[in-house]
Amino acid sequence: MADHRYLLGLGSNMRHPRHGSPKAVVEAALRELDENPLSLGAASPIVGSAPLGPSQRRYANAAAIIATDLEPRDLLDRLKKLEANFGRRAGGQRWRARVLDIDIVLWSGGIWSDGGLTIPHVAFRQRAFVLRPAAGIAADWRDPLTGLTVAQLAARIAAPKRLDPRRAPA
Repeated sequence: MADHRYLLGLGSNMRHPRHGSPKAVVEAALRELDENPLSLGAASPIVGSAPLGPSQRRYANAAAIIATDLEPRDLLDRLKKLEANFGRRAGGQRWRARVLDIDIVLWSGGIWSDGGLTIPHVAFRQRAFVLRPAAGIAADWRDPLTGLTVAQLAARIAAPKRLDPRRAPA
């Protein structure tokens, strides 16, 4: 029986020799997230997004909810092995093109930090490519730090900022 549920963010912006396009890579990774001891509970549609940093290639992104008895550190190790099996190499330039990137965004246990892993993911609140897919499958999950739901966070990032008319430039 699974003790924990996790919200994951997945992304790819490189072709894979066997799986093909970035979208196909994410689809293949989602299938891998439904193998013992992981159970895929839900997956969002795959969406395209602009890259962060120096990469010029667009990303295919999705969110997934998995259930497992793995603790966060053990799950991270499992996800890193999965990324490596898809051809991801450790080290190198941050935000470079990659075959597969899987991040633990939230988990049913709330907050986790052990020096190498922090849950909730430190940057997920500012990333539309995480929040929009996640809102479709985990709208009511709450960020344990802000108390806001994933749907509320997604709405905040999507909503244009209003200018205070008293502060508008003359």
